[in-house]
Amino acid sequence: MPKFLRIGIHQSNVSGYTSKAWCVRRVGSAVFLKWGAVEVQGAGDGRKVYWTRLPQEKTIRCGTAQRAQDYAKAAIARRRSHRYEPLAGAIANQRRSAERATEPKQALAIILIVDIVGSTAKAAKLGDVRWTKVMGHYYAAVRKELKSSRGKEVTTTGDGVLATFKAPAAGIDCATAIRKAVRTLGLEIRVGLHAGEYAMSGGEMVGLAFHIGTRVAAKARAGEVLVSSAVKELLVSQSEIRFRDHGSHRLKGVPERWRLWRLEG
Repeated sequence: MPKFLRIGIHQSNVSGYTSKAWCVRRVGSAVFLKWGAVEVQGAGDGRKVYWTRLPQEKTIRCGTAQRAQDYAKAAIARRRSHRYEPLAGAIANQRRSAERATEPKQALAIILIVDIVGSTAKAAKLGDVRWTKVMGHYYAAVRKELKSSRGKEVTTTGDGVLATFKAPAAGIDCATAIRKAVRTLGLEIRVGLHAGEYAMSGGEMVGLAFHIGTRVAAKARAGEVLVSSAVKELLVSQSEIRFRDHGSHRLKGVPERWRLWRLEG
């Protein structure tokens, strides 16, 4: 039975925030479809997928085996064109509440990743004492803008900051405010934003959405704010926020190619 999985919110399907799975099975002249929201835990070979509720099911009676085969091929092609990935493993039934309580809780957010450009060279030029002072002012400026935009700091990574927002416009506003603030310190940053599900485990953010956000930020140049299409499509009604197409990119370790957009202004 071919199975397909969409994790979080993807650029070609923004009808919902949850991960979703589809199953397509043909038996003779009938095609059996099963679909619904799923929870994804882990990554790679150790990944587990669970139905979050009873999946929906539908039987399509095509009359002949050939028609059923054609219908199944078309259904599979539609899943692939909507950025679903093939799912090799099984989809388990919903877990017991006691079992779920011990595992990381997933949440949806706009994920913002800020990184200083050329930090190693600047640190070497300024020396440890002066660089420590600059970094103190840098984190103070970032946290001030996070507070103003109602963002939540998740963690710091060397000279980087990872934060989350409930609304995409708030993440965009915060990114531009941080960029402006740190320039007074002689610093340039690169910023990436993505929308999707994540979980906290051992004080660290985990999940595909986090990795996508990191890869988006890595594609930005000094002073650039790049967003994934998942973020841009959530901002279709925000006409005052303007983007320029930054092209389609292969993100390291992430399935398929992703179209990125550069914030204008």
